[in-house]
Amino acid sequence: MSGINDQLQLKGHLQIHLNDELVQDIDNLVVTAGKNLVASRLVGTSSDVMSHMAIGSGTTAAAAGNTALGTELGRVSLTSGAASAAVVTYVATFAAGTGTGAVTEAGLLNASSGGTMLCRTVFSVVNKGANDSMTVTWTVTVS
Repeated sequence: MSGINDQLQLKGHLQIHLNDELVQDIDNLVVTAGKNLVASRLVGTSSDVMSHMAIGSGTTAAAAGNTALGTELGRVSLTSGAASAAVVTYVATFAAGTGTGAVTEAGLLNASSGGTMLCRTVFSVVNKGANDSMTVTWTVTVS
């Protein structure tokens, strides 16, 4: 008798809009701490759900062991989060004056400071001016 080999995978993807113009469309890394959080939620609620998104200016490549952004510029509460079938979609808006600078990284977390990181990505620079608004839509697909 052959064994069953069913591998659960988490895949993240995000789109970044600056003043309503799509400027980034990239995949991301679901980090080890995030995978551990997902596993812990299967047996209880000791870990909080994703509630915040952060952007930063760090340029070190995303790695499985990441637990925070390299250099955080701003963090905001999610404006929405919804699940449909095996896809969870999170949206956050960084208003004018929040997260201003040369943005090169983003993370999805479960607290207003510190917390557990689910995903992190590093990308080509997006210059967010003081009067710019940035909206990030992050999808995590379970397959």
